[in-house]
Amino acid sequence: MGRPDKGKAKKRGIRRLFTWKKILGTFIVFCMLGMGALYVVYLLVPVPSANAEATMQSNIYKYSDGKILARTGKINREIVGLDKIPLPVQRAFVAAENKTFYKDNGVDIKGTTRAAWNTITGKGKQGGSTITQQYVKNYFLSQDQTATRKLKEMVIALKVDQKMSKSDILAGYMNTSYYGRSAYGIQAAARSYYGVDATKLTTAQGAYLASLLQAPNQYDWTSASTTGRKLVEDRWNYVLDNMVGEGWLSPSERAGMKFPVPQKPKPAPGMEGQTGYIVEAANQELMRQGVSEEDIKAGGWTITLNVDEKKQKDLVKAVDKQLEAKLDRKGDKKQATVQAGATSVDPKTGAVVALYGGVGATEHWMSNATRRDYQPASTFKPIVLASAVDNHATTQDGRRIGLGTVYDGTSKRPVVGSPIDFAPENEDDESYGPVTVQKATNSSINSVYAQMIVDVSPAKAKKTALAIGMKDGAGFPETPAISLGTMGASTMDMAGAYATLDNHGKKVTPTLVKTAEHKDRTVKGAQPIGGQVISREAADTATQAMTGVVRSGSGFRAAGDYEAAGKTGTSENNRSAWFVGYTPELVTAVGLFGEDEKGNQVTLTDTINPGRANGGRTPAQIWGDYTERALNGGSDASFDLETEGGSSDGTAPDPTATTEAPTEEPSDEPTETREPTAPPTTTATTPPPTATTDPATTPPPTQEPTATQEPTAPPTSIQPPDAGGDPGLNGTTRPPR
Repeated sequence: MGRPDKGKAKKRGIRRLFTWKKILGTFIVFCMLGMGALYVVYLLVPVPSANAEATMQSNIYKYSDGKILARTGKINREIVGLDKIPLPVQRAFVAAENKTFYKDNGVDIKGTTRAAWNTITGKGKQGGSTITQQYVKNYFLSQDQTATRKLKEMVIALKVDQKMSKSDILAGYMNTSYYGRSAYGIQAAARSYYGVDATKLTTAQGAYLASLLQAPNQYDWTSASTTGRKLVEDRWNYVLDNMVGEGWLSPSERAGMKFPVPQKPKPAPGMEGQTGYIVEAANQELMRQGVSEEDIKAGGWTITLNVDEKKQKDLVKAVDKQLEAKLDRKGDKKQATVQAGATSVDPKTGAVVALYGGVGATEHWMSNATRRDYQPASTFKPIVLASAVDNHATTQDGRRIGLGTVYDGTSKRPVVGSPIDFAPENEDDESYGPVTVQKATNSSINSVYAQMIVDVSPAKAKKTALAIGMKDGAGFPETPAISLGTMGASTMDMAGAYATLDNHGKKVTPTLVKTAEHKDRTVKGAQPIGGQVISREAADTATQAMTGVVRSGSGFRAAGDYEAAGKTGTSENNRSAWFVGYTPELVTAVGLFGEDEKGNQVTLTDTINPGRANGGRTPAQIWGDYTERALNGGSDASFDLETEGGSSDGTAPDPTATTEAPTEEPSDEPTETREPTAPPTTTATTPPPTATTDPATTPPPTQEPTATQEPTAPPTSIQPPDAGGDPGLNGTTRPPR
């Protein structure tokens, strides 16, 4: 006989080693060890105290003197009992998250194990938790998706399920969940999305709120993308179909339901008036300082603002008197389109001492103080002048630009020296002939500043604007048209830019938050005062020029018992009207914006007054009223200016200055801005200036372009540039101090 087959012998040996009895025994041992380990974990893991988010505190916002302005947090989270929530709404939440909720012991082993395994193996963070587990996560633990946290969640859920009723667990879950819009809990969510208490929610509305929990921000209907809307609607249908499947909703009732579109977001109660605008602006500033949105929402912050309570009230009173008292918002649709915004800054500290965001945060949530979707128009012109002086720019024939420099003020005169054709029209198509820069500033002559920005270069002018505080964006191209303020800017931006001019060229960043204190850290406000970003001469020259605007130019309505500098502005199609100005102690930017009920920009014409609204009327009146109140009636402070060729009291050479205060209302209105598409047929020359010749004289254009109209000054008696007499504004009559 041959030898036994070695292969068969080896197999028999393996079978003896791994018999089914041994395998079963080993499995049982491991199961027992696993169960023992889980039991030990069960004994060792206690039910902890509630986490900080579950007992979210309010944030406290204070005026600069420590007086409380607002509390937030508690208002937007109100715990309600399950008896206050309709039964169909309760069932919608169960149908959305955990159909076996009423039967299980608080844990979904299969779902949780799958989620934990996917997290460990890097396949992404996943759910799979029961309502009890999610309540435990919300109330006792963190939102981290880790294996350790998942294990704790399971153990605590088992214990909670033994100690608490299903009703209490469901109530806790619905009250601790986050629904978006800063709404924690079903009551806050019901108010935020549908404007009702939780007790009045319909089944369809409850199904939407239950659907939100999967992705609160993505599924907010009013801000969701097309994809987000489809996903949340699919989720809503899924919830209702599950309710039908569980016998909680009849098929006929289900068939008649339509998707309940939620209302637009509104601020939480307590944010009425200017409070909501200030709180939101403070939160945005904190986030720029590195505080996360989640940290702010969690609460516990004491935030001290730079807002001065008196000045804040002064600003509101000024707007109410000069604007709101003259409007019929309810009875006149045109007048209802007028929106006002303002920001007031201390130029020495950068503190935002007052802010006006609109008629009220609960009526108009978009803040008119911080929005950047309207053009600042001619309020940009002093920045062009500052850039010209700072860069030692010269005219086309080599003369250095200053307040006494003579330009051609002819309307529709094509600019010289630019690769981009531009020939803006002056207000009412008025041609001024030879005028100084001071006169051009007083009367806001478009043709002069269009040429000046070419002389300094649009790129350098933009660089200056960004350096002193304006913001870059798609609406800030480097073209001659920006001389007329065609970019977007907020009142906060313009207040900061003008504060830098007021501060002799040292950068001023408007700062709303003084300090923000939490139990474990303190955040200080941004550094408001920076270094020298433009020369003192450049900043002071712009200031000196703008004193003429207030003394005898388009901003005369802003004059009072104080020394002031400022500039008017009216944008294309009369959609915005501005006055931005300052005294040595206070900088304020005021804007009026035309906005219809759908949020579209519309004209201000025939709203606050017949015809065009302009910066020299209502905005200047608001500015003057507020400044007088804020300075307690007036001030003896004067500008300390260092300029070339001008006196330190704010006067400047101007051979075309008037000898009397304006007798007619100066206009500050633009026509349309459009850069001509056809190039000029001739090349302009720049002969030296004489009494009758402008340094940048050009032949009339063969094709007249339309351009952004800018404000004109009150009528003046024009003299030749070489005429005798006082070259300054000393002969003008300043309003009594």
